[in-house]
Amino acid sequence: MELKEVIFTESFPKLDLHGLDRETARVEIEDFIRDNKKLKNDIIVIIHGIGSGIIRNTTHETLRKNKSVIEYKTLYNNNGSTIVKIKV
Repeated sequence: MELKEVIFTESFPKLDLHGLDRETARVEIEDFIRDNKKLKNDIIVIIHGIGSGIIRNTTHETLRKNKSVIEYKTLYNNNGSTIVKIKV
């Protein structure tokens, strides 16, 4: 499944980063990706919120550097979430 085909995200695993600092968010994202690779979940959702954009930027930077990430994009109907496709 490609990310552009995804409309509803309720059935995908989610990680909520609200209230975390940058470094803790980065570690949580890395752990979440690793755990979902083991579970063979190829699509995940990361909820970073809107706010000032610090956690969103940290999320996208972490995803860009992670070799397990195939693609990611901010959800078109929710700027506070990013959907991610990972290698399983």
